[in-house]
Amino acid sequence: MEKNTTKIILCLAALGGLVALAMAAGATASTGVVQGRASVIDGDTLEVRGERIRLFGIDAPESAQTCLDQSGRTYRCGQRAAFALSDKVGARPVSCQPTGKDRYGRIVARCSLAGEDLQAWMVRNGHALAFLRYSKAYRSHEAEAKATGAGMWTGSFEAPWDWRRRPKS
Repeated sequence: MEKNTTKIILCLAALGGLVALAMAAGATASTGVVQGRASVIDGDTLEVRGERIRLFGIDAPESAQTCLDQSGRTYRCGQRAAFALSDKVGARPVSCQPTGKDRYGRIVARCSLAGEDLQAWMVRNGHALAFLRYSKAYRSHEAEAKATGAGMWTGSFEAPWDWRRRPKS
């Protein structure tokens, strides 16, 4: 009888540990919020706790995309957007509220860092554009970036959605 009691106690302890791990995992079943340290994939995609998250309502230049600066020199604006987002996030935890999934199965979400809207920050600083096809939420942030000549707005660029459609050599 003593062996069975020990087995039951060990099973309950293990179950309690699993529950604690699930609760600490960062994705709460009741809210769907994904929280934790983020790795930046590109200027509009994060990875948080193994989940690819596409930032809602914005479109950043692709990693290989180039733009022209104010002097007409080519620079890798897609890479610069990713670096800007990475520098902003650093090692601090983000919180992402899913709005759905995209055609690639990624979570689409509104993400924040210490309460600051990351999408608004990216667009306002000229590292991404408002993706009006999906949302008008960041239109005013884009107008602000354009008016102040922030980021890509200092020179010239092709909208990421147009760049993706163009044949690559």
